[in-house]
Amino acid sequence: QVHLVESGGGSVQAGGSLRLSCAGFGDTYSRNCMGWFRQAPGKEREGVAAVLSGDITAYAVSVKGRFTISQDNAKTTLYLQMNSLKPEDTAMYYCAAGRVSAAVAGGCLRPDYWGQGTQVTVSS
Repeated sequence: QVHLVESGGGSVQAGGSLRLSCAGFGDTYSRNCMGWFRQAPGKEREGVAAVLSGDITAYAVSVKGRFTISQDNAKTTLYLQMNSLKPEDTAMYYCAAGRVSAAVAGGCLRPDYWGQGTQVTVSS
């Protein structure tokens, strides 16, 4: 069982930066993929970035070069540094964890656990 708690969302103007954090509690073997998803109003949830076993990272094309995913050394906290934010980045951002160490389109292939979400709003 894994419990995920996100923080760090907020409102920012276009071009600004935010850093999201996700504190993970529970089984480490259930966290072979850790990642971020987002869902904007009226749109499907999409993968943003993921980190796999061996610190392999994957990013959605739309955020590559602007967002950076990382973990602390103890691998208990996941971060998403978001730079050069755009209005289209506005969404609810969710932290996810999965036993399967694989990613597709910037998100964990098979998330087993989700956080409650944190809102990111970027104004033009």
